[in-house]
Amino acid sequence: MDIYTEVEILAKNAKRASRSLALASEKEKNTLLLTLAELLRNESGEIIKANEQDLAAAEKNGVPKAMLDRLMLSEGRIDGIAESLHSVAALEDPIGKGDVWSRPSGITLRRVRVPLGVVGIIYEARPNVTVDSAALCLKTGNAVVLRGGKEAINTNRALVAIIKKALLKCDMDECAVELITSTSRESANALMSIRGLVDVLIPRGGKGLIRACVENSKVPVIETGAGNCHLYIDEWADLDKALRVAVNAKCSRPSVCNAIETVLVHSAVAENFLPMLKTAFDEYKVEIRGCERSAAILGDITRATEEDFDTEFDDYIVALGIVDSLDEAIEHINRYSTGHSEAIITENMSNADRFQKEIDSVAVYVNASTRFTDGGEFGFGAEIGISTQKLHVRGPMGLSALTTEKYLISGDGSVR
Repeated sequence: MDIYTEVEILAKNAKRASRSLALASEKEKNTLLLTLAELLRNESGEIIKANEQDLAAAEKNGVPKAMLDRLMLSEGRIDGIAESLHSVAALEDPIGKGDVWSRPSGITLRRVRVPLGVVGIIYEARPNVTVDSAALCLKTGNAVVLRGGKEAINTNRALVAIIKKALLKCDMDECAVELITSTSRESANALMSIRGLVDVLIPRGGKGLIRACVENSKVPVIETGAGNCHLYIDEWADLDKALRVAVNAKCSRPSVCNAIETVLVHSAVAENFLPMLKTAFDEYKVEIRGCERSAAILGDITRATEEDFDTEFDDYIVALGIVDSLDEAIEHINRYSTGHSEAIITENMSNADRFQKEIDSVAVYVNASTRFTDGGEFGFGAEIGISTQKLHVRGPMGLSALTTEKYLISGDGSVR
């Protein structure tokens, strides 16, 4: 069987399952999520065993350390995933919610939230996405077809087997969650091609993956994820705050999309701040790629290229630039940003206000780390991704982002 036929069969199965899933009650869907949480904890040993296979193969293939961290699942992380399922179950189900109004013609209209249908997700080496995506789709009555990266294939197989077990245990169609086990480029292309079976495609990964989906997919795409995020240290910054935020935003988890990739520093504070920053980054072995002016202050650092300022490193690497004004910082960020998350450190609230108004990104912070751009941190529960586009949804995509509207109209023999 060729890969296009295989993917089409999976999508048809998911489409069939989506019809019954759309009719499930909130209680039934919540019971499913809690059942899945229990199974994940009970079968964590099998998940970790599969994950260890993936980690060993990734190390052998030279996958960077930061990416290995994305891939790794421990007892603690599995417990965290299970807890996130409890959080999603506790959220209000948007399905069926809406408003009602009447018209002079005698008709009454109800606008209600309904599932999208079948969601396709293409993602890279983050097995937690497998469960998070399935949970949000199931809670909103959507079936999902998953296509993960090759680095996590054994882990994803184990996780989806457990999800299917939970579906069967709750008397639901196990095809509501399907996994494409081929990790070839053709399998991704196949998923992009089946318009009519898959209602929306959500890519989660780097700029290359997202661009490939946007440019080649016949299925409508929601752009997510790519995060060339910036931190600007203003001339009015509290430098202790700046250092704390910079270290958290770069070093707490450099492989995620809300980690900063560029630090811009106002020339008025550069002499004082840059040595502090380098000392702190050296503890985490962060490679600094700096502009000519920052290199003159710090000495032995790599010189930054134009490409460095345009790169999402996903690693312990940061681009560093010195600017002479807020205007210059805003211009630089709007030029190189992927529209994800940007931050300013300043005690000047006029500058803070200008920064938040003029930066064209999903999340714009004042005196806080970009690492807060996350569905859980925003109170949405687990997220299916962070949309960096402007149509349908923007920002962390929680439950409501996986629904659309439907109008229910009633009359009494009403005619127009």
